[in-house]
Amino acid sequence: MSALLDSIGRLAGSEGRELLLRRGVRLELFTIVWVTLEAVGALVAAALAGSVALLAFGIDSLIELLAATVVLRRFQYEQSGRERSGSERRAARLVGGSFIALSVCVLIDAVITLISGDHPESSALGLAIAACALVVMPGLAVAKRRTGRVLDSRAMIADSAETLACAWLSATTLVGVDLNAAFGWGWADPVAALVLCR
Repeated sequence: MSALLDSIGRLAGSEGRELLLRRGVRLELFTIVWVTLEAVGALVAAALAGSVALLAFGIDSLIELLAATVVLRRFQYEQSGRERSGSERRAARLVGGSFIALSVCVLIDAVITLISGDHPESSALGLAIAACALVVMPGLAVAKRRTGRVLDSRAMIADSAETLACAWLSATTLVGVDLNAAFGWGWADPVAALVLCR
C-alpha cells in the first residue's frame, strides 16, 4: 500500500496530488461516520452504566470527530482551489489542541469518581463498542499516516496519531470495563480513564 501511495505521489504533479486528496477525503469521511456512531454508543453506554472510562472514550470519539472534520475541510479547500494560507498549520494546531482538551476532561471526571467512590455498572454495549474500535482504528490510523506523509500533511499525520490513540483508548477501556464486569472492581473503571489521559 505504501509503495502504491508513493507511486501515486510521483504522478505528474497535480493529478497525483488530486488522487491522494481524494483518498484523504474518503479516509476522513469514513472516520467521521465511524466516530459519530462510536461516540453516540459510548456516551449512551457511559450514561447507563455510570462509567468514567466509557465517558472518556465517548469524549475522545467526539474530539476525533472534530479533528477529522478539520482535516476534511482543509482537503476540501485545497480540492476547490480555495486553500487559504496557513490552513495546514492551523489544522495541525487544532488537532493537537484536541488532545489537551481530552486529557483535562477525563482527568477531572476520573478523579471525582475515585474520590466519591462511585462504582459503575457493567456494560455489554460499552464492551462491544470498544472491541469494534480496537479492530477498526489501527488500520485506519496506518492508512491516514501513509496518506498524510505522501501529501506532506502535518494535519493528517496528527489526525492519524489521534486515531491510533483511539485504538489504545479502546484497549484501556476494555480492560477497565472488563475488570469491573468480571470482578466488581469499580475502581478499575476510573483508573482506566486516568490511564487514557496519560
